[in-house]
Order: sequence, then structure tokens, then C-alpha cells
Amino acid sequence: MTRFTIVKKILYMSLSPFQARYRKRMLNAWIFRSFLFFKIPLGWASGMKVIELEADHATTTVAHRWLNQNPFKSMYFAVMAMAAELSTGALALMAIEGSKPSIASIIVGMDAEFVKKATSKVKFTCCEGKNVFDAVAKCKESGASETVKLRTEGKTADGTLVAVFHFTWSFKVRKK
Repeated sequence: MTRFTIVKKILYMSLSPFQARYRKRMLNAWIFRSFLFFKIPLGWASGMKVIELEADHATTTVAHRWLNQNPFKSMYFAVMAMAAELSTGALALMAIEGSKPSIASIIVGMDAEFVKKATSKVKFTCCEGKNVFDAVAKCKESGASETVKLRTEGKTADGTLVAVFHFTWSFKVRKK
């Protein structure tokens, strides 16, 4: 057993049964595409996908195609923003899944930097899962709202950085 395998097993053990079920649903293409179709139709039309979801990171993709392009033949910024937000949102929603008390989440801020034209599939990766889970734990303990700023990078298949997004998530205990 390699060190990576051991670390990966430890991360899986840190998920509650509710969070593990959420992870499984998000990674199931049929369930996820159905969710997008009924709840986020523009996400469905753009072809967003969740390709990795672990306790410490999430990776999403969106392909450059006719429907997603701007007049300059590159990917429209709003399409990239949807996929970038999904990479942070998947972590945020997994962290609050099954929480007692129930926790609400919402984006309260976003900023982006577009480095290069996106003319092919873009993969967004957020590696700040620990920060999300820590913020949710603090929120549960204190009962006060917590915010966390998450960074996600969009890269093409050859590793070229095309965009960097920062999303600020707020977590708050729901009142009964």
C-alpha cells in the first residue's frame, strides 16, 4: 500500500455517511446531469461535470463548444464562472451535508482573473477542502456565521492556466 493510498483512505474516513452519499451522487453522471437539468438548466446546457470530489479537493470541467463561446471564439466568462463555482460549491455542500444543526451556505463574494483565452476544455480545481470543513466546524461550535475564501484554478489539458477565481462562502446555522 502506497503512502498516497493510505492518505486517501484517511480522507474517506473523515466523511460522514451523509457526506459520502453526497459525494457518490455528485460523481454519478446520470444523477448529476439530472440534477443540473432540473435545478441549474444553464449548467446542464453548458455540459459542466464533476470529475473528482474528495474531502480536500474538487475538480470540475467544462468544454469549449459553440454554445459556450463568446464572439471572440473563446469560452464565455460566465460559463467558466459556473464551472469554477461548482468546484468550490461541491466542497461547501459536501461539508454541510447532514449537519446537525442544519447549516445554510451562500456565496457572498467573487473575483476572477482571466489569464489566457480558453479555447478548449477547462478543468477547475479547488484544493481548499480543509478550509471549508474547518469553517463549517467553527460555525457549528460557535453558532456564529463563518466565511471562507476559496481559490480555484482553471487549466487546459496541457496545463495552461486560463483563469483564477476566488469565491467567498458564508456558512450560518439555520434557525429552527
